[in-house]
Amino acid sequence: MIRQPATASPRRVLDVEHSPLDFGMPAGACDCHVHVFGPYERFPLSPHRVYMPGPAPIEDLIAHQNALGLERVVIVQPSIYGTDNSCMLHALRRLGSQARGIAVVDSGMPEPTLRELHEAGVRGLRVNLETAGVADPEAIAQHIEASAAQAAPFGWHLQVYTDLDIIATLHDRIQALPVPVVFDHFAKARAEKGQHQTGLPALLSLMRSGKAYVKLSAPRRISARPDHADAGEIARTLLKANPERLLWGSDWPHPGAWPGIPRDPNRIEPLHPDDDGLALNRLNTWMGDAALMRQILVDNPARLYGF
Repeated sequence: MIRQPATASPRRVLDVEHSPLDFGMPAGACDCHVHVFGPYERFPLSPHRVYMPGPAPIEDLIAHQNALGLERVVIVQPSIYGTDNSCMLHALRRLGSQARGIAVVDSGMPEPTLRELHEAGVRGLRVNLETAGVADPEAIAQHIEASAAQAAPFGWHLQVYTDLDIIATLHDRIQALPVPVVFDHFAKARAEKGQHQTGLPALLSLMRSGKAYVKLSAPRRISARPDHADAGEIARTLLKANPERLLWGSDWPHPGAWPGIPRDPNRIEPLHPDDDGLALNRLNTWMGDAALMRQILVDNPARLYGF
């Protein structure tokens, strides 16, 4: 396990207290979706960012991993850094073999540079359509296909943040990609709509075929309830489709827009104080089985990310 400084609080990270787990964390468990922000004087933000989160450097990620008893982690390149992966790569080098990365790259990045990313621990390319506000299906399809062509020679996957309507529209083109696809944050299925919502059958089809993974991450993004309990129906529906294609991620340190507050790239946007111990306990309740928890937290990430 990653070791934190002896002076650190065991369960409080970035002023958030994480609940004790009510189940036994399996060895080799992985958080499949975190970000690292800063320090900004060393890793300056993209001038094209749409928001500016509070800092959450690698030392805080280490403390977070320890607070939850997690041994492995996947660091996802955030939109605030654009295609400059320096901060993410620095974190990968600090953590070594227990960490993997998801990068964002330019379409013309040369093969030797992509190989350097692979050697540093990168195992996928991120296509963030949601934050970028891309909605044209043909433009999205071309972007995804070009990214898949970059990823395929290295055995990588694509990580895509988009919604069910886009997934349904592009189902056949996604199925034909030469690489697996991972959809962030429940693929944006709306918790209040349950299992009967437009686009969900297309996602389930991609999961059943083995083409798509879905991250059970950031239920705050799909549920309006304070306890996010209604996201459980979505989680169990995805589970029935294919338990081998489910992943869990905390979305630490929980960036995201606040209701009613416009985003300002020049003003610090507070991080959300989500309790990730509670999130893991909720996942355990949804799955209801230690073997399934091991599959989602250990086996599926080990297969996809090459741990």
